[in-house]
Amino acid sequence: MSNKLNPKRDPDQPAVYQIRIKGHLGPKRTGWFDGLTITLEEDGDTLLTGPVVDQAALHGLLKKVRDLGLPLVSVVGVEPDPSDAPDVKQ
Repeated sequence: MSNKLNPKRDPDQPAVYQIRIKGHLGPKRTGWFDGLTITLEEDGDTLLTGPVVDQAALHGLLKKVRDLGLPLVSVVGVEPDPSDAPDVKQ
């Protein structure tokens, strides 16, 4: 099965997603998304970015967004930042 979302991604590595939410998360809610980078954008949106191990974990994150009552704007698979990759010497 091909990965049409991100065909260059290593299948042994978690996919990286950006989840955009309308509104800013309060400090008490940022702990709900441990492991993701949380960016409060100037336009009032919150951007959650980071690796998600599988589809079940992605759905779990989306349930948390739903439970916050904030509108989901988008979910996008992105290329991982090469600077985040572990150094591999051959």
